[in-house]
Parts: sequence; C-alpha cells; structure tokens
Amino acid sequence: MRLGLRVFFGFFLIAGLSAVLLLKVFLAEVKPSVREVMEDLMVDTAHLLAEVATDELASGAPAPDGRLAAQLQRYAKRDVDVAIWGVRKQSLSLRIYVTDANGRVVLDSDQPSAVGKDYSQWRDVALTLRGDYGARASRYSGDDRSTILVVAAPVLKDGRTLGVVSVAKPVASVQAFIDRAERRVFWAGAALLATSLVVGVGVTLWLVASVRRLRRFAQQAQAGQAQTLPAVPGELGDLAVAMDDMRRRLEGREQLEHDVRALTHELKSPLAALRASGELLQDELPAADRQRFAAQVLDQTARLQTLVERVLALSQLEVQVGLGERRRIALVDWVEGQLDRQAPRLQQKDLNIVWMLREDVAVDADTALLELALGNVLVNAIDFAPAGSTLELGVSATPTTVRLALRDHGPGVPPAGFAQLGKRFFSTARPGSLVKGSGLGLAIARRVAELHGGRLAFEAAEPGLRVTLILPR
Repeated sequence: MRLGLRVFFGFFLIAGLSAVLLLKVFLAEVKPSVREVMEDLMVDTAHLLAEVATDELASGAPAPDGRLAAQLQRYAKRDVDVAIWGVRKQSLSLRIYVTDANGRVVLDSDQPSAVGKDYSQWRDVALTLRGDYGARASRYSGDDRSTILVVAAPVLKDGRTLGVVSVAKPVASVQAFIDRAERRVFWAGAALLATSLVVGVGVTLWLVASVRRLRRFAQQAQAGQAQTLPAVPGELGDLAVAMDDMRRRLEGREQLEHDVRALTHELKSPLAALRASGELLQDELPAADRQRFAAQVLDQTARLQTLVERVLALSQLEVQVGLGERRRIALVDWVEGQLDRQAPRLQQKDLNIVWMLREDVAVDADTALLELALGNVLVNAIDFAPAGSTLELGVSATPTTVRLALRDHGPGVPPAGFAQLGKRFFSTARPGSLVKGSGLGLAIARRVAELHGGRLAFEAAEPGLRVTLILPR
C-alpha cells in the first residue's frame, strides 16, 4: 500500500473512531441530561406547591370544592400555545396529587381522579413520609417514552408532616426536545467527521507532496542532474537539508576520486619518461644521446612542475569566495602587456597576433587573477595553434558585459567534447602529437571568470576554437 493511502487510512481510522465514540457518548448523555434538568425543575415545583397546600391541610382534609382543588382544576383546563426554542408546547402535562399523612390521596388534578386511593406504598409518597427524598420513574409499557417521572415534597407545619404533594410529568412531554438535541448532536458529529476527513485528505496530500518532492530531489541527485533544494517546512525540511549535505559530500568525494584518478593518469607519462631517461643515463652513452636524454628529463620535470602549480592554483581558486584587490584597467592596453610576456612563446612558433576588435573599454578586475586566466588561455591557444598561423584577439562590450575573445587556427574540439571544456583534466591531443595537456588551464580561466561574476564561453571557429572571457561591466 502506498504511503498516501496508509496515512489517509490511519488518519481516517483515528478520526472516525474518535468521532463515532464522541457521538455515541453525546447521544447517550442527551436523554439522561434532559431528565435530570426536568427533575430539578419538578423538585422546585413540588416544594412550591407544598407551601401553597400547607394551610388547607393544616385545617383538615381539603374539600373537593375547596380553594386548592379549584386551582388545580383551573390549571388543568388552561390553554397554552408557546414556542420554546422552536418546539411548540400546546398542553400542560403536569399531574399534581396531594396525599395526607397516611398516604391517602385527598386531591388529584388528573381525570379520572384518584381521590381516596391509598398511595402510601408508592415510592414517592413512602420515602417523603419517612423524611427522605421521594421520587420515582414508572414505565407503563415497553417503550421508554411511556415513563412518567414523579417527584414529591412534604407538607410541613410546626415540624409535623401533614401530607405529601407529588408532581408527575411524562417523559414523552419533553421527547421533542430530546429528539431535537439528538439530531443536532448527530449532525454536528457528522460535520465533525466530514471536516476531519477533509483535513485528513489535506494533510495526507501535503505530506505525500512533500515526500514526493524529497524523492524527486533524491532521484535527481542520484542521476547527477542539477536541482535546487526543495523548500519543505518542519522535520521534512531538516531531512531535505541533511540529504543535500549528504549529496554535496558524496559529490565532493566522487569529484575527489575522479581528480585523483585523472591526476594519477597525468603523472604517469612524465614519470615514465623520467624513469626511462634516468635508466638510460646510467649507461655509457654518446654525448649527443646523453644531451638528448638530459633535456628530456628537464622537459618532463618542467611538465610536472607546471601540473603541480596548476593543481595548486585551481584548488586555491575553488575554495576562494571573493576577489582580492580590484582596480580599473583599460582592457586593450592591459592585454598588450600580457602579450609582451608571451612573446618568446609566440616567436618560437612564429605566431602572429591579429586584432579583430579593439574597443576602448575598461573593467574592474582582480588583475592578478585576470592575468592567471589570460595566461592560461594564451598558453592553451599557442599549444594548439599550427606554427606560422595567427591568433585573433578581440575586445568588445555590450551594455552589461565586456568580452575578451581569443581564437586559434588549430584542429578545434570535436562536438562531443564541448560539454567537457573547462573541466579539470579534460584535454585533447596537441597537433602532431599524441600528448595531451592537463586540461587545468581552461578550468583555471573558467573559475576566475566565475569569481568575477562572469563566465568562459567556447565556440567552434572552423578551423580552431574561440575562447571568450565574459566579465560584468
């Protein structure tokens, strides 16, 4: 079962059971609560009537046509039509009967009258005559609606019990209130259950959506795709941050392993050449061969030194956060100065510099880093340019950027290799040789551009490659 269904069913089970149990408890409490309120009011009524009947009982048995009997008869005949909180009441349902000190009925508002009957064994009368609280509930059929609740109060005079006033009321007279309360509780419980289900669906959808975002983030990280950290609140957000930290560490570890393998591969060739030359130099050799092998040792040593220096430079650039001291330079004049430093290399391969664009622009830059970037781009172009060819330079500007472009007329880069350009340890073979560079030069230039807030762009020039350093203006 999927996570969303498990969460939803779990929430539904908890909310549903809770709502059903609460509904059952409320419904079970409605009827007793109404009866308790009714009994409380009947106690007040019984004691009030007991005070009214005191004088008549004190003077003897009330006459059938006496004042109290007449009042009870008029009460029974009163017309009533009132709306009580939406429920209409159109009849008076209290039955009032009075018994003497022996439990014999002397007055009764009901018809047919029970006057003369012995009620001394009835619970309400017997308990009251004994000095206790007298009440009873009598059911006259199997239906609970036939129950009649009776509450009694003693008629007292000078500490003597003259008789008992009993007030009886059928439960059916308040059944409409009970039914209405049960309906309201039922529909309120149903609304609570429906609301709980809606909330459960919402919480489930939110949770599932958050988990799916985390899953998609993990899947993209596993596939090596670029992604942003999902903004998820709470513990899931903490989990996303932890996953991203783990991803970064794993990527750093993979990159480190890749770099170590690439560096090891780059070191193999010069070390093998040094070992071979060293072994040959141990033997007796003609002077010319000895000179040739010694030169090879120096060349390979220089190659190793350049490799180590570039690795260190790139490592420092990758951990660097901002730029050092910036100053504003006229870009064309500054590039001319850098070309003078590379004059020996250019002359060695008989390369000519041709300016294609010389716009007079200035840029704020860390000149030390910019010199490192341009130097590596120039060296890369010189290595790949055919002897006697030209290098094309251009300085131009847009409203927001400054562009320094350098093109060689070498073999260029295969289309499949463009995505790898600028990555460390990626390089193609030099013209006329199977020897590859370290690929660190363009990686250094790209990192310098990034530190300046720019980028390094590559374009096939046919023939050759055009490398453009783009800096913010």
